[in-house]
Amino acid sequence: MAEEETDEPKEPTPKPVRKVKKTLLEEPPSGPAAEQAASKPAAESATEGKPSAGAKPAAKPSAKKVAAKPAETKLKAKVPGPKAPAPEEEPEKKPKAAPKGKEKPSPKGKEKPAERKKPGKKGEKKEEEEEAEEEEHEARKKPELTDAIRLSLRLRREIARRRPTFYRQEWFRHPRLGLKWRKPQGGQSKLRRHMGWRINVVSIGFRGPKTARGLHPSGFREVVVHTAAELKGVDSKVCAVRIAGGVGGRKREHILEAAEELGLRVLNRGEE
Repeated sequence: MAEEETDEPKEPTPKPVRKVKKTLLEEPPSGPAAEQAASKPAAESATEGKPSAGAKPAAKPSAKKVAAKPAETKLKAKVPGPKAPAPEEEPEKKPKAAPKGKEKPSPKGKEKPAERKKPGKKGEKKEEEEEAEEEEHEARKKPELTDAIRLSLRLRREIARRRPTFYRQEWFRHPRLGLKWRKPQGGQSKLRRHMGWRINVVSIGFRGPKTARGLHPSGFREVVVHTAAELKGVDSKVCAVRIAGGVGGRKREHILEAAEELGLRVLNRGEE
């Protein structure tokens, strides 16, 4: 007959469990139990010494194996259980002894005067040159300007910054013309008639303020000088001297000496 089916759930088959023997190093027991355990192997060894009638004599163990057994037992007896590792102490660093023939270095702040390094000759020369330059350097003389002139100089700088560059008519067609400005004079010239699609032309609208015209960027009014005698009527507060290009070296030196005596500023000294 067929087996009756039941609603009960079948129990799952248990998985095989692998048993592992764990050997722990334990301390040898002490007391009467230890003495009984010690007496048993002695009695067994006595009986094992007498062979039976039909048994063959067992092979004698080799000397190596016999010698290895007591060593193992000694190791087992000596090795204690696992203990927490003690913190390792760092060995103290001993100061190295100074070699013979060398003196110990003196502590900081107590150096001998003989041991200090002397500055080199090059360093002394540089310091002397710097000191001489500082003593010789004199600020450039500046003019005495009114508020109106300062304002006009500022306006002139702003106008010059946004002023366009002016090119000659048809500079792009003929490279020999260059970039220097020339006034267009042709009868049918579109540039002369200020046609809207043409470039900018020099005109009065691009000019700077009247009070700043002809002034040096520093604010001085320039006076061209050819001889030292021409320096006598120059005002040092408003005017500065510019030596003419055709003046020779010897006369130039005389002009510079005379300008220094009068306190005049020379714009083209030629030293820089």
